[in-house]
Amino acid sequence: MTAVVAIVGRPNVGKSTLFNRLVGKKLALVDDTPGVTRDRRPGEAKLGDLTFTAVDTAGLEEADAESLSGRMRAQTEEAIRAADVCLFVIDARSGLLPLDRTFADLLRRVDVPVILVANKAEGRLGEAGAWEAYELGFGEPVAVSAEHGEGMADLYRALQPFVDRLAGDAGESPDAVAETETPVFDPDAEVDEAEEAAKLRKLPLRITVTGRPNAGKSTLINRLIGEDRMLTGPEAGITRDSISVDWEWRGRPVKLFDTAGLRRKSRVQDKLEKLSVADALRAVRFAEVVVVCLDATIPFEKQDLQIVDLVVKEGRALVIALNKWDLIEDRVAAWKEMRETCDRLLPQVRGVPLVRISGLMGDGLDELMKAVEQVNEVWNRRVSTARLNRWLEGVLERHPPPAVSGRRIKIRYATQAKTRPPHFVVFCSRPEALPESYSRYLVNDLRDRFDLVGIPVRLSLRGGDNPYHDKKERR
Repeated sequence: MTAVVAIVGRPNVGKSTLFNRLVGKKLALVDDTPGVTRDRRPGEAKLGDLTFTAVDTAGLEEADAESLSGRMRAQTEEAIRAADVCLFVIDARSGLLPLDRTFADLLRRVDVPVILVANKAEGRLGEAGAWEAYELGFGEPVAVSAEHGEGMADLYRALQPFVDRLAGDAGESPDAVAETETPVFDPDAEVDEAEEAAKLRKLPLRITVTGRPNAGKSTLINRLIGEDRMLTGPEAGITRDSISVDWEWRGRPVKLFDTAGLRRKSRVQDKLEKLSVADALRAVRFAEVVVVCLDATIPFEKQDLQIVDLVVKEGRALVIALNKWDLIEDRVAAWKEMRETCDRLLPQVRGVPLVRISGLMGDGLDELMKAVEQVNEVWNRRVSTARLNRWLEGVLERHPPPAVSGRRIKIRYATQAKTRPPHFVVFCSRPEALPESYSRYLVNDLRDRFDLVGIPVRLSLRGGDNPYHDKKERR
């Protein structure tokens, strides 16, 4: 069993910096502005030979339960209750503040071990605050500097008894498989599609939920997993970090990523929002399926189309969720119009799954996950070389490539080089002269013939003869 270590304290004491130090990556957003972290973020941490789950939390503040600060506090309190040990972080340079004492009382009322951490203790300025921390009654404080990596050996000694006790029964975990790795295969290899599908189902499916601010992304994830894991509310732009949640749907492990709302680039001026956007884009790049959440009351805004275009350029599988469908009055007419609008404005992913949902009411979630599984299967689809070349013969017969500068371009052979997304290679004479319109014709026909709808399809042109010609003759 892996120990869960919650990092708590008032705002701006360096909790996220300590979290990033422990996980060894800059996962949590860090800024001098108080209250940057809002949701609780877990991460696999390592300190020496200790491995545990660190949980970054929002700064503890006294606030009305219905306010944004109050809802952030509720998320932190939930993280404390779920933890095996808490790292209570104070700012050694500022010394103890009334808010530190208030939340020391809160931690004493919870049956969770507490390790007091005096952060920013580097140099003489931090010494006095570290000594002052004894007043809180949690024993000797561990003086550290999360930013500079000082005091980590002392923190190791303080954490070791708790982590070792919980890790006693844990076995060795298998090496993780890189889900973002793109398989390359022998075009002539025989494929057992059922076996490959079974292998894929054992790996966690990485799903990123993205969209404009206030489209209901966090509400959707909370409804899917059946708990108030993500901070939600009527305010736009609540989510800042990209938060991952482990989940299971019909026996399939799933890793869900909630992201910050993406506004138009011209409107993103604040440094913190730029960090949030960069974090969201990173989550899109490492996803397998991206669910773009649209507000059904104002769908297909220019920013929605730009987000979809970004997903396609990154080569991810795509599902469009029309959220807040419960607010639509004439649903039959609205659905017909939205389906037509989608096909007209997004020709690059013609036939993309469009699902009507209500994250608040829980409507349409099964249909959403079925669409996700379906598009993921298409995204991983492999077409045999023999089938591709039979297709190519028919395509060339119906519409031969044009003659450029009086010389006809000869297309000789086609094969699939990669999946995730499907990437096809066509060998021809003078590939640089083949018009873009003919390449689009090939891609569109590929989509129709092999049912590759709703996903990006890559096509590369290469010069030279059929590379497998001699191989076939030897056989």
